[in-house]
Amino acid sequence: MTNEQLRFDFVPAQLAINAMRDNGYKNGAYALAELIDNSIQAGANTVEVLCLESEVQLAQRRRSRVDELAVLDNGSGMDEQTLRAALQFGNGSHLKDRSGIGRFGMGLPSSSISQCKRVDVWSWQEGPDKALYTYLDLNEIAQGIITEVPKPITKAVDLKYREIGASFGSKGTLVVWTQMDRMQWKTGQAILDNSEFLIGRMYRRFISNGDISIRLATFKDGGTKPIIDKSAQANDPMYLMPSTSTPSPFDNTPMFQTFGENQGIKHVISFNEAEHEIIIRFSYATTEARKLGPGGQVPGRLPHGRHAANNVGVSIIRAGRELELNQSWSREEQTERWLGIEVEFPPSLDEVFGVSNNKQTARYFDYIDISELADQRGLKESVTELKEVLSEEQDPRGPLIEISETITKNIIQMRRLIEAQTRGTRTRRHDDPGTAEARGTKAVRDRQLEGLKGDSDADENLPEDERKAELAKELENTAGLDPQAAKELAARTIDQGLKFTYESAQLETPAFFSVRSKAGELLITLNTAHPAYEQLFQLLDLDEKGLPEEDGAEVKERLSKASTSFKLLIESWARFEDEQTDGIGKERIQDMRSDWGRIARQFLRPF
Repeated sequence: MTNEQLRFDFVPAQLAINAMRDNGYKNGAYALAELIDNSIQAGANTVEVLCLESEVQLAQRRRSRVDELAVLDNGSGMDEQTLRAALQFGNGSHLKDRSGIGRFGMGLPSSSISQCKRVDVWSWQEGPDKALYTYLDLNEIAQGIITEVPKPITKAVDLKYREIGASFGSKGTLVVWTQMDRMQWKTGQAILDNSEFLIGRMYRRFISNGDISIRLATFKDGGTKPIIDKSAQANDPMYLMPSTSTPSPFDNTPMFQTFGENQGIKHVISFNEAEHEIIIRFSYATTEARKLGPGGQVPGRLPHGRHAANNVGVSIIRAGRELELNQSWSREEQTERWLGIEVEFPPSLDEVFGVSNNKQTARYFDYIDISELADQRGLKESVTELKEVLSEEQDPRGPLIEISETITKNIIQMRRLIEAQTRGTRTRRHDDPGTAEARGTKAVRDRQLEGLKGDSDADENLPEDERKAELAKELENTAGLDPQAAKELAARTIDQGLKFTYESAQLETPAFFSVRSKAGELLITLNTAHPAYEQLFQLLDLDEKGLPEEDGAEVKERLSKASTSFKLLIESWARFEDEQTDGIGKERIQDMRSDWGRIARQFLRPF
């Protein structure tokens, strides 16, 4: 070839295709989801995933291997131009559509070549006998045999697919993968088992609402009778849907209950000169789900507990379809499995969330450490100020700070509810004279008898109902507790005559705890944004979460004493502040607490 005949394309086709094969699909189930997205976008109400396997001779023995995988739908079908464009990378019919699942124009070709070397497509609008057909073949592209998507021809759908497919109608599309060199699961059983859990979760709303039915079937050695034939069940990580894949007894009964408002918490984000709504929903396990099983088995080891362990994280929903379970908020699987968090946003916010073109992640959406970001910029821990600075820096996390803060605030309160369920009868009640709250209260009473008064003491003379209502309102507003939980905690505290109440929240202060007086109580808030919370408070509180017996009674007793002692130290500081009747003196003490927390944060940071 002469110099004049050499081609210097910006992106040589073969190199580009090979690079696109490594396009980031987590596994074959995510790649299949792209095809299901296309089916839903085309108005299908039935999708079939069909595995065709046969016996092959391996080194020592014969094994079953899937050699063809087909996805059939009864959607609207495609005309010649649409079909050809659908196999182009970055093209498609929904590039500007911000109302549905699709948009990026990468799904069909990109997902297919991530798993196989050849994809054949039939699509019809006048019955499968008059289908339009075209294909992509990576070997032919590498050899230069084809340099563009082959022009579709009229070709009837192969008889073998029409014999095994149940949803052939006047309109539809069939996509077939062969030469599957990158599918990690080799048998129909493995492909369908691994795909069902994920597909059931991603499309749970469509399945639960009856908008779509997804058939999963495997056929062997050219047979027309399936060896596996089932419909994907909804897999709800919020565990609020009535009929799901959750093991009995929660397959037809919700395993979780709503936390907070049923409709969720709404946030409005301004973007592209318009306002867009984001909805955050929360749920947590029912008491029934947390009961011990036969022989005293902990619920986490029961089938429904193991199911929940595979659904840990914040479910990110775009256009009714889950993108991913984000685990950046997760701290401890034993607790997190019993929590559900769902964030829903419209496709119009794709750029804000950083949605990848394979619709697997929202790159900009993660847990945001407000304290760390503020420190890096020399700011006070103000969400408003930090948002302004991030906006000036064009940091994509700016619009999502409030979303992250809302999740953090509520997840902390749900963890407390779960921990309370875990305690059950295994730990002492708060009115037990040995608890930190009870011992601290006794110390306060002794000081009162000595004539030492605090600012909070006067409110102890208010009517109990008034005190309970006031304390419940404070817990609801500042700690993010739902009204019922706040009411129960306030009533228990006052009925038991306790002086101290604990809560956890992300505080806009460097202090690792705060103190305030309400309804005659000293309300201590542990700052979850401070490293002391995770490295000290949570560690010392392990005894209250119920350590398994094999960890030893002596270890549990030591943790219990350490936890109680540390709480008493905090309570002594709280009472010290409370007894400062001079306003200026009290402010100085509060400033000292903040300064101490700021220095402690530096000392506690990991190397």
